[in-house]
This record gives sequence, structure tokens and C-alpha cells, in this order.
Amino acid sequence: MFERLDLQPSPQELHQAMPDAKPMTPAQIETFFATLQAANPQPVTELEYTNVFELLAAVLLSAQATDVGVNKATRRLFPVANTPQKILALGLEGLESYIKTIGLYRSKARHLMETCRILVERHGGEVPRSREALEALPGVGRKTANVVLNVAFGQPTMAVDTHIFRVGNRTGLAPGKTPLVVEQALLRRVPARYLVDAHHWLILHGRYVCQARKPLCGQCAVSACCNFRQKTA
Repeated sequence: MFERLDLQPSPQELHQAMPDAKPMTPAQIETFFATLQAANPQPVTELEYTNVFELLAAVLLSAQATDVGVNKATRRLFPVANTPQKILALGLEGLESYIKTIGLYRSKARHLMETCRILVERHGGEVPRSREALEALPGVGRKTANVVLNVAFGQPTMAVDTHIFRVGNRTGLAPGKTPLVVEQALLRRVPARYLVDAHHWLILHGRYVCQARKPLCGQCAVSACCNFRQKTA
């Protein structure tokens, strides 16, 4: 039985990020995303990849790890093995030797090896396009599936990690007590024309501006349409 490694908010983060702002109005939401779009018209993931399988592998490895750390490992791994067949050929110990700098690397190596076996045996070595098939892969939960569906296949999904959960609650964009509630609120409230890219804008905003311990409100381009009550200078 494989555990899920998707990076989700911890119990402490769930408590700290409880809705503390009144919900944004539709006009505020429009301004919020129009501003983020103007600043970054074509946002992309910070994980490095060149094909759909590399993306899936990188996202699986990124659970409870930083994109920087994952990229450091995959820059060594992918030139050697960037298909399910080549990962299987490495063997478990061989794979571990490439990703041992990443947290939980032993569990992730087992997950990735089993995922590669399933991709070869059931999907012809290709990454499936359906949520059901993706979530059936070891170590792949709803968040990881949403990332792949959005980034690789252009579907308007919302992968709610700790950053998006915090931004949704703090700003009043999509208040909710669980990641799934925030995800559903975002899908309802974000205007359709922004949905495909919204996941990237929100992650980047949470990672670099609307940070957990001390949000950089004084440097925030969308501060005027944010309903956070305790804005910093």
C-alpha cells in the first residue's frame, strides 16, 4: 500500500489559514487576476521538464520538497532516464542514487518505480489524461493529478498546495477550511478566462509575495483588492 505524498497544508497551517478576510467581490477578483496577468502574461511551473513523463516524475518528487531541490536532482536524472522504460532499467537502487538529495527519496523512488511499471503495463508507456487514471498511480493524489492535468494538458484545474490554500483564505479570494473546499471555491469564483493560468499565478504569489510568516504587503501589486485585515507595511 502506497501513502500519498502530495504537499498539503499541515494541521498547523490549516488552523493559521482559517478564513480571516471577507470574501472578495467579483470586481475585486477581476482586478486581482488582471493585475497578475499583466505582470506575468504566460506563467509557467518552476519545475524543469521537457516531456509529460518528466513533468509527472518531477511533481511526484516535489512533494514536501522545494522545486529548486527537485530540479537539482532531475538535471542529473533526466539526461539518463526520462521515460518509464528507462527509469525501470535503472532499478530501485540506481534511481535512489540520483534522487537521494530529495526528502523522502526512498518512498518516492518506490512510488516512481511502481508508477513506471503501471504506465508501461497499462498505458503503453504514456501518461494518462484522466484524473481517475492519474490518481490510481502510486504517490499521486488529487493535487499532483491537478498539476499534470493543468500544466501538461491545459485543463482548468486548481492544484491547491500550501501556498494557494493560504492565499485563498488570507485575501478572501476563496475562503475554505480544507484544500478541497478552497479548490472548489476557486473553480467557481475565478473568471473562466483566467482559470488555466490561475494555478501558477497563485502559487508564485504565495511563494514570493504573500508569504506565510510575513506577507510582503508593501510590495504587493494586488494589495488594493485584497481583504486581508492585518496588512504589513
